[in-house]
Amino acid sequence: MSLHAHKPNIVPAIRLAIRGEQLLTSPRFNKGTGFPTNERKAFGLSSRIPYRVNTIDEQCERAYGQLRARDTPIRKNTFLQSLKDQNWTLYYALLSRHLKELVPIIYTPTQGDAIASYSHLFRRSEGLYLTFPEQDSMEQDFLEQTQGREIDLFVCTDSEAILGIGDQGVGGIGISTAKSTMYTLVGGLDPSRSVSVVLDVGTNNEDLLNDPLYVGWPFSRVRGEEYDNFVDKFVQLVRKYYPHSLLHFEDFGVTNAHRILDRYRDTHAAFNDDIQGTGAVTLACIMAAIGVSSRSSVKGQGKRLSDQRYIILGAGSAGMGIAVQIRDAMITADGVSKDAANLRFWMVDREGLLYHPSFEKEFYRPASEKWDEIIRVGADDASTRVELLDTVKEVKPTVLIGCSTASGAFTEEVVKAMAEALQQEDPGTKPIIMPLSNPGKLVEAKPEDVLRWTGGRALVVTGSPFGNVNMDTYIAECNNALI
Repeated sequence: MSLHAHKPNIVPAIRLAIRGEQLLTSPRFNKGTGFPTNERKAFGLSSRIPYRVNTIDEQCERAYGQLRARDTPIRKNTFLQSLKDQNWTLYYALLSRHLKELVPIIYTPTQGDAIASYSHLFRRSEGLYLTFPEQDSMEQDFLEQTQGREIDLFVCTDSEAILGIGDQGVGGIGISTAKSTMYTLVGGLDPSRSVSVVLDVGTNNEDLLNDPLYVGWPFSRVRGEEYDNFVDKFVQLVRKYYPHSLLHFEDFGVTNAHRILDRYRDTHAAFNDDIQGTGAVTLACIMAAIGVSSRSSVKGQGKRLSDQRYIILGAGSAGMGIAVQIRDAMITADGVSKDAANLRFWMVDREGLLYHPSFEKEFYRPASEKWDEIIRVGADDASTRVELLDTVKEVKPTVLIGCSTASGAFTEEVVKAMAEALQQEDPGTKPIIMPLSNPGKLVEAKPEDVLRWTGGRALVVTGSPFGNVNMDTYIAECNNALI
C-alpha cells in the first residue's frame, strides 16, 4: 500500500527531452529495470538495461536484500545515500515500505555519524553549497541550481549545532538533505521542489580544521556583521526569486538561531526547526501525557498545561523554544497571563538554575525566591550554582525535560527525587520524564533506567528511537521531524 495513497498525483506525468545514458544517470527520472517496454524504446534504453521489466515491489525486494547485507548502521546509511544518488523512485519506495526501520538510518541517530565523517565518506555532492569567500558570486551560484525550477522549500543550515554533536562545518549539508527527505517521505513533498543548503562560514571544530581531507572552507567561523550580511544575502535571494517558498532554518547555534528567525519571520515564511519544531512536538507530547499522568479525584485537577511544574535542562535554542511554545499554549488554552505562565518554568543550564538575585529576565526565576540562599556548597565555597538535583527537590516538577546533550544528567537520585515527591503529593500521579537529547549516546537517561528507578510509573519519551523496553512498554519518540 502506498504511503501516500491519498495523494495519487503528487508527481504528475511530464514530457522529457533527455534520453539514453543521460536519463539513466538522472536520479529524478531513472527507473532502473522498472522502465516499461514502450519507454525503453522511446528513450533509447533497450540495449542499456537488462531485458526483464521489474515491478517496484521486485526492485524494493532486491534493494532491501542488498541493504540487509550491510552489517552496520553507517554502512546502511551510505548504501541508501548511493541509492538516492541513482534512483529517487526506488529510494523513496524502499523507505516507505520499511519506515520504522530506516528512518533512524537516514535521520537521527545514524545521520549524525555520517555528518561527522562527511569529508571521509564524500562521494558525490548533493545540495547548494554557499561559501563565505565566494559570496560575490552567490546570486549566480544560486541561479545555476534553481533557475527554471519550481521550488517550495529551502532547508538551510550553517552547521554550528548539528544533532547534538556541535559544529560540523560543511558536513552539515547532511542534516539539510535528511530533513528534505523527511518532507518527502512523510509530508509528500515532491523532492524536485526542495533545495538543501549549507552556508559554509567556516568551522571552529579543530578536528576538521586539522584534517587534510576536510572538504569545506578550512577557517574559523565568521561572526558579527560579516556573518549577518552573508546570511542576509542568501535570504534576500530566496525572497527575490521564490517569495512563496518555505525557508526552513536548521541547527543554527544558540547565539544566531533566535536572532535570524526574529529578523525574517515577519517578511518571509520562515521556520526554525530547533526552536519552533522541537517546541511544537514537545507541546503535543506533553498535552497527550498530562491526560493520563494525573489520577486526582478532583475533576480536571492536574490536567491543564498551567497545572504542571516544568524543569528544562538545557537553555539553548531547543530548551527556550520548548518553553516558549508551552508558555504560549498556556496563555491561549488556559487563559493565564504571560507572567504567570513564565513562572511555571525552571530552566537549568550548565551554570545551574537560571536565576538572578538583582534583576528579572524572561524564564529566569525572580529575585524574590532567594535561590542564592539554598545553594549547595561543594568543594568551591564560592559556588553560586543551583544544581539540577537541588532544583528538583525544591520544585517537585511534574514534567522533566532534557535537551542538554549532557549524557546521564538525569541520574538515579534526580529521577527518584522527582518520583517520590509526586508520589507523596498525589499517589496516582505519573512523572513525565523526557530525555530528548540526540543522538542516543547523548541522552540524559536511558528509558529502561528511568522506568526501573520509578517502579515503572514514569511516562517516558525520548528524542531518538529506543524501541521496546519490554513486551509491554514501548518508548515513544519526540523528534521535531514529526512536525
